[in-house]
Amino acid sequence: MIIKRNYVVIKIILFIGYNILFTALLAPFIIFWGPFQSLKQVAVGTIETSRHPQVVRLFLSEAQISEIMHANDNSANFGLNLTKENIINDEGITISDIQGRNFKGKVMLIKDPTRVKVAVTKEIGITGERVSDLVRNAGAIAGINAGGFYDPNGKGNGAYPDGITIHNGQIVHSNAGESKVSVVGIDKTGKLILGNLTETQILERGILEAVTFEPVLIRDGKPAISGDGGMGIQPRTAIGQTADGTIIFVVIDGRQPTWSMGATMRDLMNIFIDYHAVNAINLDGGSSSELVYNGKVMNRLWNIFGERYIPTAFVVMP
Repeated sequence: MIIKRNYVVIKIILFIGYNILFTALLAPFIIFWGPFQSLKQVAVGTIETSRHPQVVRLFLSEAQISEIMHANDNSANFGLNLTKENIINDEGITISDIQGRNFKGKVMLIKDPTRVKVAVTKEIGITGERVSDLVRNAGAIAGINAGGFYDPNGKGNGAYPDGITIHNGQIVHSNAGESKVSVVGIDKTGKLILGNLTETQILERGILEAVTFEPVLIRDGKPAISGDGGMGIQPRTAIGQTADGTIIFVVIDGRQPTWSMGATMRDLMNIFIDYHAVNAINLDGGSSSELVYNGKVMNRLWNIFGERYIPTAFVVMP
């Protein structure tokens, strides 16, 4: 009787295991070759802008990938249809809920731009930190994720900030050598600086705080994105500045079909246009996208494991 019962249990386990394995093997073909266009667009956009874009090329050609990544070009010129609702207005900071056609997110306005600094993980080369940790350790009251990171050991733990990282007018970390990289920085007057600069040029221009990322969304009041930007629909983080000096943080949720799919680069640019930014640039996005205020994560994170470990953040000092 016991042997028979054990035999039945083993059969059930094998049946379940077989179905899990079969589903796992079949899933990529359903995603990339199936009829579900929204699922395909999210999957391709997510992987194509990740550290392993070669995975997509196992299933799709370059032409197919390009077509999917530019799927929103035809709607790129439509209005943003942005709605806003202020939820916090305190200490020179305003935070609003925003909503577009395919996304939801947060916008933070900081009246005094000199309050914005770069926070860097205390363990560069070992591990990154969560945005909430970077904010707290800096003695700040708010912050967003900032620059990207590279992954020499395949750990993906945010230990190495990519490009050039500046804090308090000093080079904290750089893998740029003498090359120019896309920099977003804040100088001693609080002006947001965007440009392809070397380490020497950054220091010569008096930039006190800076990280590396791209693309530029608005430069000197002129839109810089054509079409939909060609980078799919994703969670996004970005920073900009208005003519009166107000710094704008934008964080868009994504990869959550019942909540927010995410934004194109065109969507992101249009948000800054709506807020009258004269300069704006995209920052690291995806599962890094996060806004923290007074110790609380304000947006809905895509990462099921919670806050991601990253190397840098833009933080707002008291």
